[in-house]
Amino acid sequence: MWTFGRKGASGYSSSSTAEEVTDGIHGFSLIAFVTGATSSIRAETARVLAMRGVHVVMAVRNTQKGITIKENILTGTPNAKVEIMELDLSSQTSIRDFATKYHSSGLPLNILINNAGILSPGFKLSKDGMEQHFATNYIGHFLLTNLLLETMKITSNEQKTEGRIINVSSISHCFAYNLHAFSDQINHESSHSSSLYAYGRSKLANILHANELARRFKEEGVNITANSLLPGYIATEIFRDYNVFSVICNTVLKHFLKDISQGAATTCYLALNPKVKGVTGEYFF
Repeated sequence: MWTFGRKGASGYSSSSTAEEVTDGIHGFSLIAFVTGATSSIRAETARVLAMRGVHVVMAVRNTQKGITIKENILTGTPNAKVEIMELDLSSQTSIRDFATKYHSSGLPLNILINNAGILSPGFKLSKDGMEQHFATNYIGHFLLTNLLLETMKITSNEQKTEGRIINVSSISHCFAYNLHAFSDQINHESSHSSSLYAYGRSKLANILHANELARRFKEEGVNITANSLLPGYIATEIFRDYNVFSVICNTVLKHFLKDISQGAATTCYLALNPKVKGVTGEYFF
């Protein structure tokens, strides 16, 4: 467990957990989407939000794993409201089908947490012919957000509440700081230097996406905030396709990294804590 012990402006530190940063907060009137909520900090985010009374929609590719996570949540919080909907963020057809089904449900939407992501070895294209990291981690969330924006705007207006969009990024966004990060060669294997770079580029795009949403919401006078975040250095499943990295993270480094409950803290803080009401276009870490 990596603990600095020094509290930041939020009143919390790197060792604070998701439960601690939402202690005493009730979200009984709220509905939240969490993408990829079948593992690590995404599953913990869904669990803690549900524990605080939020109606959680788990947007997942593997529905069987989703059912297992839902059962675990209900074991700890029997009265939790948790739903599972199938969503493959690497497929624009799946995203559009998902949005159509949600619109037809008539449910409102208060909080959108764009957290699903992949880090995979080698160069691959998505079903739509785009570089897989950019397609899944950024374009998928970009399209999903656009398709759900009107619902969030209507919800915010009718309920007189603040909507919140949260994009989960990574420290790897620093790897993509160059003039060619978003060139028209993204989908060409010749421009693929490494998977870590491709992953970092998609995570930089997540930050820029949140910043631009915040700018537009301000111009339109919409009561929705958009922020991005770095969850911290955590031993998660992101390196599961990298045998060496996975072994190192799960043996040696796990003693120096944040655990899952600490890793989900910043996301849950941005989703529910009243201290960030009206704060938008920022990067939290």
